[in-house]
Amino acid sequence: MPGLKTASRILSWVLLLALVACASPGSVQTPADLPFVTATHNADVPPLPAATATPTPAPTRTPTPPPEQRTRYTLSAVLDYWGHLLTVEQQIEFTNNSPDELTELVLMVEPLYFSGVFNLTSLSWLDGQAITPTVEGQTLHLPLPAPLQPGERIGISLAYQLRLPSPVPDPGIRPIPFGYTDRQTNLVDWYPFIPPYLPGQGWLVNPASYYGEHLAYEMADFDVRIRLEASGTPLTIAASSVATQEGEWYVYQHKAARNFAWSVSHQYEMQTVQAGDVTVTSYFFPIHLKGGEAALQTTAQAVELYSRLFGPYPHRTLSVVEADFLDGMEYDGLYFLSNGFYNLYTGTPGEYLIAIAAHETAHQWFYGLVGNDQANEPWLDEALCTYSERLYYENFHPEALDWWWAYRINYYNPQGWVDTNIYNPQGVAQAYSAYRSAVYFNGA
Repeated sequence: MPGLKTASRILSWVLLLALVACASPGSVQTPADLPFVTATHNADVPPLPAATATPTPAPTRTPTPPPEQRTRYTLSAVLDYWGHLLTVEQQIEFTNNSPDELTELVLMVEPLYFSGVFNLTSLSWLDGQAITPTVEGQTLHLPLPAPLQPGERIGISLAYQLRLPSPVPDPGIRPIPFGYTDRQTNLVDWYPFIPPYLPGQGWLVNPASYYGEHLAYEMADFDVRIRLEASGTPLTIAASSVATQEGEWYVYQHKAARNFAWSVSHQYEMQTVQAGDVTVTSYFFPIHLKGGEAALQTTAQAVELYSRLFGPYPHRTLSVVEADFLDGMEYDGLYFLSNGFYNLYTGTPGEYLIAIAAHETAHQWFYGLVGNDQANEPWLDEALCTYSERLYYENFHPEALDWWWAYRINYYNPQGWVDTNIYNPQGVAQAYSAYRSAVYFNGA
């Protein structure tokens, strides 16, 4: 039987192993194909010398580099509200924080996208020497009078007027908040600014796309003065920081920030609440009181949550502004929330007004505190902000978390490479759908 034969073989192996174990060492044969080496002892080999300690060289001290000097923007702006005209005087103080010698500076001028909007009236170095710029798209190239060495500082003085546009849909680019409507005037990316410089590569200048953000910003300091002209009409300003008033001037300081944005309206109502040390203010149109209150509460809750999870919010104030256009958009210290979300708000947590308010608030950390190249690496802010929505719902509205998964994520069937950029060669609608699915939803 197979079982007995198997047992017999096992027993034979056991006996063989026992015999080998009991055999004397002399009975073990050296295999013929292996050389047999006899060890020898040489009594004349001298002992090894005693080890001598080799001194460890002192580490070379690398001097601590001086802290980077942030670019400083000083702006004085007068807005003719009903005439849709902004008159600006501006100074820029820039330090070359790179290891490279610079032969030119570059200014990003987003209002140049609109024909007839940006009218430059003067441009010079702070010493009065006139500058003749070269215009390329939405950039001004300024040749330096002498190469700017690492650590050196230079200043620019300029004056200009903005004949504000009333934006109409453009099939070649995404909706832009800049300009005016019947209910508000929005000043976003309204001043020339210096983009980041990448050592050994040059200025980080990206073209616009129909969807996504293309601008990259260095941290900078802003000193802004605003005066309004409106023939006696009461106006309200929503801005990236809190104002002090000096006569007719509203004076703002916004330090260590990516940009300074503001919005003006003759219709705004506003409510304010504290989120720890942060003053959160909601600006909304009168017909959307419930939505304005919900946006305020969501933003304040998100500020407290994200401050605990990601690190403290860096500013004293945060403004959420109802946008008179079908889009939402983040800026440092202020974000816009589409009026479409206010129109559809019914008072429950499972709604886009709540989800997008949590998303836009998270941008104060991801793009605000943690900067990124938004055109080429948009997932570094958008995916993290979408994930932050989930964190918000888990902490404040767990009963609506299933709604968030169903209507905010799974409805779009997330797929695609997360680390894509905003330059997709497909058609506009198809490209945006693929971009959003990969970067926002699959990334989260």
